Amino acid sequence: MKRIVLGFLAACISIVSFSQMKNPVSWDYAAKKKTADTYEVTLTATVESPWHIYSQNTGKGGPIPTTISFKANPLVTKTGTIKEQGKLEKVFDKNFNTNVLYYSDKVVFVQTVKVKGNVKTSISGTVEYMVCDDSQCLPPVKKSFDLKLQ
Repeated sequence: MKRIVLGFLAACISIVSFSQMKNPVSWDYAAKKKTADTYEVTLTATVESPWHIYSQNTGKGGPIPTTISFKANPLVTKTGTIKEQGKLEKVFDKNFNTNVLYYSDKVVFVQTVKVKGNVKTSISGTVEYMVCDDSQCLPPVKKSFDLKLQ
């Protein structure tokens, strides 16, 4: 009877430990006022070693690129495109059989926005990304964010 109970407990622990997904990326979100009506929205990804996160500009046929989507807000307009700040690496990936662009350690995504009028509002959206190391990739993850623009 003891063996059955211990076997059952071991099976339960194994299932729980395998079902917990690794999450080697942590995100910080910020909005910094630049002028009376202009803000710089930053999404900072800190990536644990040996993992890496893919650029928005990784080509077709490879891993899922990082995608940042902003929800529509009639009081906010985006200025330009989202810029990436970090040490960009370009390598040929045998797993995808193509060149890929990625960041290790840290990358900052920056979007400039303008607010109409002198009002308090917010900007929200999602970031979808995928991480890999040299031997495996994790399924894509989607995170939501919401920042006050004041």
